[in-house]
Amino acid sequence: MKRSTAISLMMTALPMLTSCTVGPDYVRPAAPVPTAFKELKGWKQATPSDGIDHGPWWTVYHDATLDGLLRQVELSNQTVAASAAGYEQAQALIREAQANQLPAVSASDTATRSGSGAGQSALGKTSAKTTFVSGVTGSWDLDVWGKIRRQVEGSEAAAQVSAADLANAKLSAQAQLAIAYFNLRAEDSLRDILHSTISDYEKTLEITQNQYNGGTVSKADLITAQNQLLTARAQELATDVPRQQYEHAIAILTGKPPSELTLPRRVLGQLPPKVPVSLPSTLLERRPDIAAAERLMQEQNAQIGVATAAFYPDFSLSTAFQFSGPNAFPFTAAQQIWSLGAAANEPLLDGGLHSAQLDAARATYDQTVATYRQTVLSAFGQVEDYLVAIKVETQELALQEQAIKSAREAVDVYLNQYRAGTVPFTTVVTAEATLLSDQEAALTTRQNLFVASVNLIEALGGGWNSAQLPSAEALAKGLAPTSK
Repeated sequence: MKRSTAISLMMTALPMLTSCTVGPDYVRPAAPVPTAFKELKGWKQATPSDGIDHGPWWTVYHDATLDGLLRQVELSNQTVAASAAGYEQAQALIREAQANQLPAVSASDTATRSGSGAGQSALGKTSAKTTFVSGVTGSWDLDVWGKIRRQVEGSEAAAQVSAADLANAKLSAQAQLAIAYFNLRAEDSLRDILHSTISDYEKTLEITQNQYNGGTVSKADLITAQNQLLTARAQELATDVPRQQYEHAIAILTGKPPSELTLPRRVLGQLPPKVPVSLPSTLLERRPDIAAAERLMQEQNAQIGVATAAFYPDFSLSTAFQFSGPNAFPFTAAQQIWSLGAAANEPLLDGGLHSAQLDAARATYDQTVATYRQTVLSAFGQVEDYLVAIKVETQELALQEQAIKSAREAVDVYLNQYRAGTVPFTTVVTAEATLLSDQEAALTTRQNLFVASVNLIEALGGGWNSAQLPSAEALAKGLAPTSK
């Protein structure tokens, strides 16, 4: 067989081998998933299980101010912007990996001026000429064993990791803002309680002043009443510090300097809405951090294929066409040179390098599997934590509200008895302090309930779903992930 015929047959056969892809195909490993949430037992949900899927998750609070703030997070939050840039970078890496599947072609043009002569001729002249050389070269690495395809697969999975990280960054920033917002409203409520308490203490001071003027009580009672009033005023003033700090945090989360945001005062709601909870099995599809950990497993699984392909020979095609002559273009009387070749490169001795690289790829994959399973366990733990917090604190709040009612009645009774001179002033002071303490405790519980509801929604994925991750086809076209 002629050499040219053999080369032609090899070049014809090699592309047919590119259907082979070495390395393991990805299968998602099992994760520890319970059949039911422990803390939901005996606790009936009043809303349908898909309630937070009907719109942005924060709409369940029916707060127009909160809605306007949270919508700015996706547009202006700098942490989210950084994650978005990371996703764009991941898309570019896909195109970079895909480019290796196609032939590479380059062109070159050179011009050379050369001369020759005797140095001192009769006419004092030398001969010179200009030569133009133009050429085109091409090369193509044939992906016989699927190394490049595994690289593309890994890059696509990495882009999906970035898309899930972007969704997680949005959800996290939105949850942080909502928590800061409800904490701010709790400070407004505390100020409202203290303002009302100050009004009550002023009345108590007035009664004590009248009693003192009438000579029925000592000056100690008057001083105690004055001190109680001043302390309450100082507490009211102190609420401005955390309140402003929460407002500053909200401004930063919306991508604004604190000086550009001022929120009017408004008290915290009585109770947060009940958060619908789906079956535990759906949590794997609803949390972007779990999706990111799962996609990372496929990315590293593809790297096992890349490392496996290194044990097999690489095949490549190359070609070159060159023209040279006295004119740049068109080539008149030009010399033409061309070449077409095929090459194979197979590793023989590498000192165990490829084996070590394969072992490292497998170990990295095993690490991502363990990280994925731990992420799943942590997710279920978070949901259970917030479920029990909401359940217990709801019961606690009901008891605290009863305590407030009783404490208020006690204040009224003791104040009337103090007017009549049947109880000492310390009894009134103690009763009023108990009432304020009960009110503050109930407010803290309500604040914790709102925070726990936000944390629970975040732990459930905020209505996100892994179906919103970009597909391989979308990534190839450079499309953005679906947003909710």
